[in-house]
Amino acid sequence: MENKKEEEKLNTNEKQVKKEKVEKPKKKSVSAKISSEKKKGGSKIDTEKKEKTEKKEEELKEENGKKIKESENEIQMVSLDDKEIKEMFESGLHFGHRHSKKHPKMEPFIYGVRNTVDIIDLLQTKEYLKKALDYLKKKKKENALILFVGTKILARALIKELADEIKMPYVTERWLGGALTNFEIISKRVEYMKETETKKEKGEFKKYKKKERVVINKNLERIEKKMGGLRNLTKLPDVLFVVDVDKEKLAIKEAREKGIPIVGICDTNGDPTLIDYPILANDDAISSLKYILDKVEKSLK
Repeated sequence: MENKKEEEKLNTNEKQVKKEKVEKPKKKSVSAKISSEKKKGGSKIDTEKKEKTEKKEEELKEENGKKIKESENEIQMVSLDDKEIKEMFESGLHFGHRHSKKHPKMEPFIYGVRNTVDIIDLLQTKEYLKKALDYLKKKKKENALILFVGTKILARALIKELADEIKMPYVTERWLGGALTNFEIISKRVEYMKETETKKEKGEFKKYKKKERVVINKNLERIEKKMGGLRNLTKLPDVLFVVDVDKEKLAIKEAREKGIPIVGICDTNGDPTLIDYPILANDDAISSLKYILDKVEKSLK
């Protein structure tokens, strides 16, 4: 009997030990605890950083949006008050180049930046355009010879049309180096072109063989393409008018060497100090060029 009781006690003790083992949670190692704490801390820091950056981005977007709206509203308010500025605004004179291409000396004439594009101050454009037109009117009264230069594709047809209308010389193809600094040689080539044209009209080339006539005609076409607009340039021009200050650097350089006054359209990527009468405006849009050249034509008629 005693043996049975002892066996029962042992069995009950074993069962209690097993229960305690099951109930007791497993202790985590120290390294595991540290790593888990680090992960939790790192994730919190990351989320905080993300939230801060997102807030900053939202704030910047709101500020930029407000600035753009304010600039647009201000330009529209000014344009509604002034008819001339409204026309400039509608023609796109205020659009400059990308902010990264801005010339430092154009800084005082820039109203602001919109979508990474510089906006030209139209109030100053109006003022400088008036100065340039008044100067051209004055020179017209003095019977001055004005050379128009516009070699960019957008401006070629407009410059040719304007120059033909007022009977002034022009350059729409590549600028010939030395056209002003080496004027004597260029004028000789122009005279040769005129002479060959008169001979062709009189039929003096009929005495030559067909092959020779083809060669003469090709040479004449090549010279006309380069110098056709210079047939009215009988002397050094009194004024040089350029469509793009940045593109026509060589023509501007030669005019400055010869002391010829320069009038020109200057965009945000150009240097306005290179020319005497800068017109601060967009030089890459046909609507902008048409607006300015129409004003120039009216002042010279």
